Amino acid sequence: MQEFQRKQLLERIEREGATVGADIPDEIEVQGESIDLQTFVFEIKRRDTVPKGERERVEQAKKNLRRERLQRKQRIEDEDITFAEGEEIARAIIGIDRALNALENLGPTDLEKEAELQAAQDKKRWTKFLKKALGHEDDSSGVGVGRGR
Repeated sequence: MQEFQRKQLLERIEREGATVGADIPDEIEVQGESIDLQTFVFEIKRRDTVPKGERERVEQAKKNLRRERLQRKQRIEDEDITFAEGEEIARAIIGIDRALNALENLGPTDLEKEAELQAAQDKKRWTKFLKKALGHEDDSSGVGVGRGR
């Protein structure tokens, strides 16, 4: 795989809206174990609240999915694979992200807290964008930025 293709795949899996329209994989191998991921997620999501006994199982599943995502991302970053293999791995990562999003949004939500979190994330993205656009991406000293105003 060419280096620009590798960067393209890595950018794709980190894109903010990458999971929009993506499907949760029917089955996926996580930590050497085959999991019916789509069935698991839909089974958990169809309940209004997650029973206490299931919460631990859901938390463990999220932890395993995050670990699997990281390992697959590292394969794209470090291994000598074809672009087609990289695309397949990226597609699986996006599916894992979709499942994680669904599992993260379980249970009753505090809308005010959710809005504050979203606003903080938006501010962080906007600040990062401005720093990059103004050429201050690596300037952590803050010298000359916004002084005297």
